Parts: sequence; C-alpha cells; structure tokens
Amino acid sequence: MANRRKKTQIASQKEQIHDFFKENRDRIYTLNDLYNHFDIIDQEDKLFLRLMVEDLVDEGKLKPEGRARYVINEDTKSSNLIDGKVDFVNPKFAFIRYNDQQSDIFVPAEDLQGALDGDTVRVKITGERKNGKNPEGRVVEILKRGRDEIVGKIKVYSTYALVSPDNKGFHEQVFIAKDKMNGAETDDLVIVKILTFPKGSIQATGEIIEVLGKSGDNNAEMNAIMAEFGLPVKFPEDVLRESEAISEVITNEEIAKRKDMRKTLTFTIDPADAKDFDDAISYKNLENGNFEIGVHIADVSHYLRPNTKLEEEAFRRATSVYLVDRTIPMLPEKLSNNLCSLRPNEDKLVFSAVFEVNSSAEVVGEWFGRAVIHSDRRFAYEQAQDVIEGDNETEPVYGPLLKNLNKLALILRKKRFEKGAFNFETNEVKFNLDEAGRPVGVYQKVRKDAHKLIEEFMLLANKHVAEFVYKMNLKSDHPNPDDAFTMVYRVHEPPNPTKIETFAAFANKLGFPIKTGSTASLSKSLNGLMTQIEGTPMQNVLESLAVRTMSKARYTTQNLGHFGLAFNHYSHFTSPIRRYPDVMAHRMLQHYLDGGKSLPVADFEEKCKHSSDMEKLAAEAERASIKYKQVEFMSYQSKTDIFQGVVTGVADFGIFVEIENTGCEGMVRLADLTDDFYEYDADNFRVVGRRKNKIIGFGNAVRVKIKATDLERRSMDLELVSVEGSSFAIKEGGSGKSSHRGQSSKGGRKTSGGRADGKRSSSKKRRK
Repeated sequence: MANRRKKTQIASQKEQIHDFFKENRDRIYTLNDLYNHFDIIDQEDKLFLRLMVEDLVDEGKLKPEGRARYVINEDTKSSNLIDGKVDFVNPKFAFIRYNDQQSDIFVPAEDLQGALDGDTVRVKITGERKNGKNPEGRVVEILKRGRDEIVGKIKVYSTYALVSPDNKGFHEQVFIAKDKMNGAETDDLVIVKILTFPKGSIQATGEIIEVLGKSGDNNAEMNAIMAEFGLPVKFPEDVLRESEAISEVITNEEIAKRKDMRKTLTFTIDPADAKDFDDAISYKNLENGNFEIGVHIADVSHYLRPNTKLEEEAFRRATSVYLVDRTIPMLPEKLSNNLCSLRPNEDKLVFSAVFEVNSSAEVVGEWFGRAVIHSDRRFAYEQAQDVIEGDNETEPVYGPLLKNLNKLALILRKKRFEKGAFNFETNEVKFNLDEAGRPVGVYQKVRKDAHKLIEEFMLLANKHVAEFVYKMNLKSDHPNPDDAFTMVYRVHEPPNPTKIETFAAFANKLGFPIKTGSTASLSKSLNGLMTQIEGTPMQNVLESLAVRTMSKARYTTQNLGHFGLAFNHYSHFTSPIRRYPDVMAHRMLQHYLDGGKSLPVADFEEKCKHSSDMEKLAAEAERASIKYKQVEFMSYQSKTDIFQGVVTGVADFGIFVEIENTGCEGMVRLADLTDDFYEYDADNFRVVGRRKNKIIGFGNAVRVKIKATDLERRSMDLELVSVEGSSFAIKEGGSGKSSHRGQSSKGGRKTSGGRADGKRSSSKKRRK
C-alpha cells in the first residue's frame, strides 16, 4: 500500500471509502469493518486508512457515531459557507485556515467585518484569486473572539492614549480614554482589556488592566511575552496557601506502601542551572550478568490531588514555560523545587519503571509502581560527560556505571534508527546574560552523549508504560481492545503527503533525493540527508524545514503511534513536574495497577486537547523570547561590523539570512539591492539579476552588516556586503519569476510563520 501514497492516489482511496459509505447507508461501520472490507492487515496500512477516514470526517462527508464508528453524513450539502480561524498576516488581508488538506481562504481586510487575528469566523466563498491557489471570500459572521486582552506599548496624549499591540496579527491601535489609563505612561508595556472591537472605520477601545513596566526593561518584556500568548505568570494566593500547607514529612506508613529502593545506587543528570529534578536513574549489576536500571520519576500525583485549587491551576497551565532567562513553572515552588524535586541526599517519593536489561539492551523484565528513593549524587550534564570520557580511576564507582549506561543507550538509539526513527539533531539557542538580563553572548548548545543517555532511558520508560497499558487490552476479554483501558498517549502521525512531497521537491533541487513511497524509505532518505549536511552551514536550516514538514506531536487517548520515534506505543510519563499529561498518565497507570476498570475517554480526550493547545502556546512564547533576545543581542553590535551568514529563505520582497553561530536571522530587502534589477525565481528559491545574471539563493554563503533592529517587532534588517558562493547547486527548472527593483512587497502570503520557504525562527527545543 506504501507505493500508493501519492497525492492523486490518496484522493482516489478516500473516494473509495466515501463510496463504500454511500453504497451502505443502512448501518454504522467500525474501523474493523473497513479493515475487513478493504482487506487490510498491516498495522501501517490500518493507520493510513484511519487518517483518511478522519480526513473525510473533517470534510463533513462522514459523521462519527461514538469511538471508531462512522456513518455517511446525510446532512452534507453543497455550501460556500466555511468556518475557520483568522490568520491576519498583513494589514491589507488575512487568510482563513480551516483544514490542513485544503487551501486557505484569502479575505481582504475590508471584508473581515471587524474580525481579528485568532477569531473563529464564518466565511462566504466569493470566487478564486487570480493566482488560482486560494479561494477568496468575505466574513459573514464572527463566531468566537480569539481574545479580549492584548499587550502593547502605550503613547499618552493630553486627553487620551493609543496602544500599539505587540501581536503581529493585530494591526490597529487601540484607543484608551483618559479615565481608563490606570496610571500608565508613555512607553509603558501594558495589558489592555478590549471594551469594543473595531468595525469598519470605528477604532477598537479598551482599558489598561495592568502596567508591566517600561518598554526595553527585561522583566517587562518577558512578562509581556507571557501575556501576549495568554499564559499566566503569578500563582493565585489560594493556590500558594494550599501548596504551603502540604507536609514535607514522609511517614513510615507511606514508605510501607512502596518499593523501598533507597539502598540502590541512584543519581540525577540535569542542566547545571536546573532547580527541579523530576527524573533519576538507579543502577545495579545482577548476578545473572544483566543490569537493573530504574527510571524514577517524581511522584507529583501523590501531592497534587483532584478537586483542589492546586489541581485546577496545574491543569489550567498544563505545562511549564521556558523563556530565555526564566522558567514559569506549572507547579508552585514548594512542589516543583522542593517536595517533588529529586534532590541529592534526601528521601523522595517516586513513580518508577524498573527494567532488567541484558548486554544487548534488551528488556527481559519490567516493574512499574510507586517507590521511595535516596539520590546519592547530582550530576550536571557537563560533569557526567567528563565521567563518560574520563578514566575510571578518577571515578571508580560512577565511571564504569555511566560508561555502561552510555553503551546501552547507544544500542537503544541505533535500534530506533534501524526501525525508522528520525535522526534530527537540532541544537538549542542559548544566551549569556548579564545581571540586568541583557544578552552579552549567544551560542548553540550541542547535545553530547550525557544528554542522549538520559534521553534514551526516558524514551524507554515512556514507551514501555504505553505498551504495558495497551497490552492490558489484549489480555482482557473485551471484544474490541480499543474500547478498553483508556490511556493518554503522545502521538506523532505520519506527515501530510502534500507537505512531504513539497519538501522532497525542494530537497531534490538542492541535490538531495528524498524517497516518499513508504515510511521506511522516507525515514532512510531523511536520515541520509541529515548525515550529508551535518556540520555544514545548511544543517540547522534544512533540519528546521524537515521538522516543520512533519505533523505536530500531540496528546490523545487514541493510540496512533509515534512516527518520528518509530514507536507503535508511546506516552509521556517522565516529566510530571512540568507536564500535566504525565500526571494523568501516572494516575491512570496506578489506577490499572490497582485493578481498576477503564476510565472515561471523553474526560481525558478533552484534557489532552487542552494540554496540546497549551503546549503550543508555550512553544510560541519560548520562540518569541529567543527572537527578542537575538534581536537585542544584535542591536548592541556595531553597524560597521561584517558578519558571515547563510541564505535561509527567499521571498518576493527580501532575502532571509541567518548569522553564523548565533541562530539570529534578519532580512535583506530587495528594495535595498540597487546594483541590478532582480527577479524573484520562486521555483528555484532565488533571485536573479536581470542585467548581470547575479544569483542569490537558498544556501548561499553571504557577508552582511546590520542595517536596523526593531525590538518591538523582533525583526532585523540587514545590508548585503557580498555573496561568496552557493553551498549547493540548484537544479534548473521552472519559471515563477516576478521582477523587483527599488520596491518591497507588503503582501506575499505568510506561510508557516511568514516565510516563502516555510521557515519559522525557533528555539529548536524538541518535544517528543
């Protein structure tokens, strides 16, 4: 079935499924019915069919009737009314996004009827755009406002004030009456409650509900980013009081209920500046030559009880947020840095996954349950790396231990890649900050064996916890295993075929053939690409593009597998201090270990969606803080300095350049290139000088100067000094040219963050 996954053939198969339902309107059909009808046995093919059924549901052609049960949607009628979300990409127009498989709807600003970025609207299709790529429409109804609070900088006049929003999708200033200013002064960063939304020529009005501080102040800017994405910073007083009331004493009665592993050698490996340690590793050599390896996770669910203010706040936040200079925790400090943190030389309550592993890194035995541990030592990653690389005489206990764990981790890692896992080694952008929070240095953090060692054993625990619950279904007497023993899974679905074909065409032009016929060939091709570009200027760029081509990982009660890790079953179990889904997984696993029956799907599915949504907002806030600090760092550099860079994207209005060794990205506007009349060659990701035939394209090494930095917009304009040659030879083909000289397009559709190549600046933090 793999060789049929081309775009036209996918459409054909979806049509076959839809035809089956149209011909059999007499009853409800399950996925198993479809597997039998289409003679599908292979698990990969089953997943593919399930995805096509979900597409038909999204398109309104099928209607779900309970879990994994479907019927033809008799109510489907041809209509040109579509509901979607506003992406206000430009002051002149917006796109309405409603289905990943369909083209977004173009709506001119005057036809938005006052709709703002993030609003859910109903759109009437009015025709097709001239480019033929997008339908055009107009908003007929605003169904739901995306937000009623915005963050921005205020300018105060004698009788009123205006607030310019930080949100790039909010293009209008908000009018503030004199009695609604709440003491704000010019250049303050403020949070505005919108009182009346804009409509036609009528301006939005609001009131200041909080003054965050002066624009440019580090604390004010970071708090503004949190507020921009609707993320909380301070804990309510009743939540803090509840956390402070929790006893720190571990009673003998509690220890008696648990597996006592305090005498087993145990340690933690975390970042040097970490304050919360939510995972520890224990190690013991067994008489049979195998090894007992314990993955011990902070037992947050012991302290975080249902129907409490603490529980409500943890669910509301759903995740910790990691900005450049601070962590905004999911749990109050009493829990995150004290009660639940697995600090050395203290007894701690944990939820453990203990494995018996042989020298081939095969799990030959496992145990799950609550335990008590005593961490003997805390390692920073750098310290653990030194032990792995050093001699055993310096570390007679931990030297052999960590080296053996590293050996096992490397075997586990190799096995994952052999099964089709993706080898994306993206690096995090990190900053050296002074006491005021100003960036005085920027670098990319390189992951070494110590990082990968911990990662592999965390993956092992997450995988086996998910497998354990799933296998309980197989042992039960339920006729349909999917209907029993609900679990929160971390899933990563196969990529959208259209997106992967687009990326493959792009990579092929750079000289890297990508095979997309099956998941195995796709994985092998992408891993081969990563190997070829390792250490080159293009590594971060192409890795980022490849990652964005993939589907986004999310939480759900449906066991859809993890495509990127090549796991059939995967959950999140190892970070309950900072992720609410891990807390749910702990509770569910203990419930089943105690002999409990299956839990209600609907309750947990709703919580999964909320957790996925909050994770997305947290990631966007993290990226915004990194982008702000990158631009701030570059603003301190001399305008006469020349920087090495690489072209990371080309649009019809400019060339995007990433500064070497910093991850900082800026734009050279085509309007500033006065040495020739440049034509934008969209098909080959480049611009071409009409008279001199000078080519500037994706992968070119360039030298640039800083022209201007804009902290409010988190953007940087660059001046092109020279083009030093192309990193890769572009294969010729296609036209798609548009001419530009002395002008800059203010249009151009924002694709995946405003880039013609789909690139979005990112902290590159991986969330598996």
